[in-house]
Formats: sequence, C-alpha cells, structure tokens
Amino acid sequence: MAVEFKHRVLGNGLTVIAEADADAHSAAAGFFVRTGARDEPLALMGVSHFLEHMMFKGTEKVSADELNQRFDDMGARHNAYTSGEVTCFYAQVLPELMGDALGLLSHMMRPALRQDDFDTEKNVILEEIAMYRDNPFWVLYEEAMDRYFRPHGLGYRVLGTDESITALTRDQMAGYFNDRYAPDNMVLSLAGRVDFDRACEMAERECGDWAPTGARRDTAPPPTNAEEFTLEDEGVHRGYLIGLAPAPSADDERRYAAMVLGQLLGGDGNSRLHWALVEKGIAEEAQAGYDPHEGCGVFMVYAGGEPDRLGTIRGVINDEIDGLVDSMTETDLERIRNRIATMATVGGERPGDRMQRIGRLWAALQYHRSLEEELERINSVTLDNLRNLYAEMSPMPRLVGTLCPAG
Repeated sequence: MAVEFKHRVLGNGLTVIAEADADAHSAAAGFFVRTGARDEPLALMGVSHFLEHMMFKGTEKVSADELNQRFDDMGARHNAYTSGEVTCFYAQVLPELMGDALGLLSHMMRPALRQDDFDTEKNVILEEIAMYRDNPFWVLYEEAMDRYFRPHGLGYRVLGTDESITALTRDQMAGYFNDRYAPDNMVLSLAGRVDFDRACEMAERECGDWAPTGARRDTAPPPTNAEEFTLEDEGVHRGYLIGLAPAPSADDERRYAAMVLGQLLGGDGNSRLHWALVEKGIAEEAQAGYDPHEGCGVFMVYAGGEPDRLGTIRGVINDEIDGLVDSMTETDLERIRNRIATMATVGGERPGDRMQRIGRLWAALQYHRSLEEELERINSVTLDNLRNLYAEMSPMPRLVGTLCPAG
C-alpha cells in the first residue's frame, strides 16, 4: 500500500499532518514549534533552547522522572532539538504504542516550568555553552553567523551567551512560552503505521484547550554584512577558516540547484575542495554546503589545517570556486544527484525520518511535498540550472573569518 498524505487543522489552529503507511513496522510523532533563535528578543537569546530542556522537567501532573520512565517503558526513541527556526519534540515507537506516545508528548508540551527546575537547568545550559567553546568549528561558525546577519536574529547563538542565560528569568521564559508555544504556531507530524483519524481525535482531546496567540515571524530577507575578521585562542593549535555567501531561501525553487552546487564544491568525499585541499595535504579538513532559511539562504565553506597555511588554503578555495562553472560535467551532476537521492531515499524508508522531513517542511513553508516529488526536483537539476545560479549567487564568500592560536 502506498504512503498516503493526510492533513487536518484543529479548531484552535493546530495543524496535524501524516504520511501514513499501513505496511510500516514503526510509527513516529513529533511536535514542531515554529520558534527558534531568530524569534527571540536579543535580551532573551538562548531562551528557545533553554525552554527545550525545561520541557523534560515534567508537568503539573507528571514528574520529570515519571515522564522519562513512561517513555522508557514503551521503548520509545524520544528526544528534542532546537535550531534557529524550529524546536522539535518527538518519539518513535511500535505502532501499537503510538497512542501512548502521542498522549505523553502532548502532556509534555505543557510543562510546569518550576523555579527550582529552572535554577538547576540554568547551570546545565551554562556548562553546555562552555563545552561548545572547546569546539573550534562551533566558535568560528557562531561568530561568523553573528557578524554576517547582525543585527538580525538569524545570527543569534542557539545556546545563547553566558550573559543572556545568566540574566534570563523564569518569568521571562514563561512569557516567551505562552506566546510562541501556541497551537497555531505548531505542527503535529506523524509517519509510519498510524491511524490518522484516531490521532486527530486524541490531539483534539489532549490539545484542544490550548489557546492560539497569532504568533508570527518576519520572513523578509535580512540584509547581510561583508567583512573579514580573525579570532585568536590560546586553546587551539590549528588554523581554521570559514566563509559565508548569499544563497536561495527555503521557499526558492533554486534551492535544489544550491544543494547540488554545495555538494559538488565541498560535500563529503569526492568534492572539489576535498581533492584540491585534503588529498593534496594542504588542509586536514575542507567542506562546503548550503543552508536554507526562511527569507534567505547561506553558502558556507570551511577548512582547517596548519595556521601558516591558511593563506594558501583560502587561495585554493577561491580558485576552486572561480573555476567551478567551467569544470562542471554531466558526470559530476549525475554523481551528486545520485548521492542526494540516495540519502533522501534511505531516510524515506524510516518513519522517523519521514516525520522529520514533512514536519520541518510544513513548519517552514506550510505545504507538503512527497519524497517522490522531492526526488523529481533533485533529478531535474541541470548544468544550466547550476550555471545560472552561480551567476546569480556565487558561493564566493562575502564574509571570511579565521581562528588561529594566540600569539
């Protein structure tokens, strides 16, 4: 039996979508909240991620221990994550336990937000921020995004800063929750062997009294900045370079060409940057990619190696980007299309991945596109599409940052 897409909007605005597959051996559910770092006031930077942690601290009726024990008892694979644009809470279970999982997820979406839990978890968040400061890529990436998008929220740090998290209060978090965690700002995504009508009835019963707020997001293309900067850190011993450039937005059909172009330039393994930098021993790592957002997108290049080779590394990157159009062949295109299609197809065989794909797409763009439709668009990308995109939006960095050892 073919995968069937289903869609319903509850009375309070909660959207429920599903890719139902009667032949699947598992089921998955996830609440996608259309909120992330870009939606935060500057003073509350990091509140979305902090709030994600607090959702696991229990409700007025279900303790944190009971919440986790019940997920464990049903053998669920459950977790959550926060990005610049979405916060997701999900569970994957056997089909016969989907009702239990969906009920528990629904309870979880209305947390107690107790002051003592808030105070304890604040220390956890500060430790997480400190841990990421030990990751050179993360340090350079966050600084680059901040400078590139400043003052827009797309440049905000998902974890926040020591200062913003330390100053954050429980009441500020509660206010943010009440505004953003509203049913008309959420999507409930289901996939696998699910009874859609029954799931909608349960969602109406468990979530029907949640009040809509009319929460919105400004999706106008933000201005970006062009500059060069250097960070120095006594804790690093290698040199690192990052570059950012404009790319198509998430709702731009050119995103498929951007995906292919990013993979050709610096995807895992057989890419231009890999052969020009890593295989020749000039750099230890080199990659490029495309990251779509609502209203805009970003091409990114990144490389690391000996600090005194950063100038050479940058020169090679620029040469590879300059020569990208002239060097592209139909063989390259076929290889990259096959790689992307394989990754998408493998994910499409798992209900958990399908639930994520359709949930993120609906949260961002409010429409569904089947895996077959996605593959059709990927496979329809031509060399002329790539050349035209390059002419309109070259991946040549407009902002370049480096991280080097101090001194």
